[in-house]
Amino acid sequence: MDPIANPYAPGAGQRPPELSGRDEQLRMFDVVLERVSRGRPERSLVLTGLRGVGKTVLLNTLRSQAVRARWGTGKFEARPDQTLRRPLASALHTAIRELGHPQSDDVNHVLGVVKAFAQRDTAAGSKMRDRWNPGIDAPAAVGRADSGDIEIDLVELLSDVGGLAADLGTGVGIFIDEMQDLLPEDVSAICAACHEISQSGLPVIVVGAGLPHLPAVLSASKSYSERLFRYQRIDRLTREAADAALTIPAGDEGAEFTAEALEAMYTATGGYPYFIQAYGKVVWDLAPQTPISEADVKVAAPEADSELAVGFFGSRYERATPGEREYLRAMSDVAVAIAESEDEALDDIESVPTSDVAKVLGRKPQSLSPARDALLKKGLIYSGERGRIAFTVPHFGRYLRDYQ
Repeated sequence: MDPIANPYAPGAGQRPPELSGRDEQLRMFDVVLERVSRGRPERSLVLTGLRGVGKTVLLNTLRSQAVRARWGTGKFEARPDQTLRRPLASALHTAIRELGHPQSDDVNHVLGVVKAFAQRDTAAGSKMRDRWNPGIDAPAAVGRADSGDIEIDLVELLSDVGGLAADLGTGVGIFIDEMQDLLPEDVSAICAACHEISQSGLPVIVVGAGLPHLPAVLSASKSYSERLFRYQRIDRLTREAADAALTIPAGDEGAEFTAEALEAMYTATGGYPYFIQAYGKVVWDLAPQTPISEADVKVAAPEADSELAVGFFGSRYERATPGEREYLRAMSDVAVAIAESEDEALDDIESVPTSDVAKVLGRKPQSLSPARDALLKKGLIYSGERGRIAFTVPHFGRYLRDYQ
């Protein structure tokens, strides 16, 4: 097969040639955009799921929908070592420019509020040359979004930005990737601001994406967060959607898969979008001709697994310390034991009891808390419910058993 014509795209956050299985989310967001633009109440949106299910791709696609609806949009990726002010200010600066509001005085006023909000992050007493400049020419506003209280400042900021959008009969969307990595005080501020903005009827929404425990992070911040957001779990694709993700791009290049090849691909990938693209790319390059057969999939599988082991799994495994790696391997061993047991079955996310991990390691659960907490912070595992943990990366346990 011609590698130049290879249609598959296994890149981080890179949109696949066929965004299969996400029609429901796309239709629902179109409704949200139209309702908010008309001043009707709507909740902000939170996408949750494991690594590799396409949350970032979907987040970017939703943003594109908002742009086509003439909304102002801005996006940033949360980091655990960064406060909210600077990345949010940059995102809102972009959103205001996209709005194209005709009244320059009104725009400059709001840009000044954005600048004041951002520069409040600068340490007191810093010299002018050390103050962060968000690239806004307008002078920083005084007495608006600059109190130092992030909840107060964020409400004032989004109120002013929302006012610009309301003037035009449109809206502003703030898109946040890796939302679970926001600092606790920033999560609280976003929840409070969404609550206030919703009550005011201003056309501003937040669309966040994060790991499966993101709803718990939001709920721990504000008890009313479950009513602020519409939660969408982004999961692996159904067999039909997975087949479409492979066959439609192949068909555009004049190629086909046999039914047996599609069955083998679904077994190998588990229906996870990133794995589908990774396997699809290798299978295409190694297959001698169309139609792609089950034998072609079997020949390509070792190379696809090897590439995933280095780039997708290995890069994450290398972030763990020796003690943390021991904990990860114990999790994998417990999952195997549960799968082979007649008395217990693995759940959908293959979570395991922390007490069983401690037994495998011959340690008391309390002594393993530092390793577990460090892995949680690094985003390698998460806790869906008290006393149980799971990998954030699908097939990670299999990787540990095969390569470690």
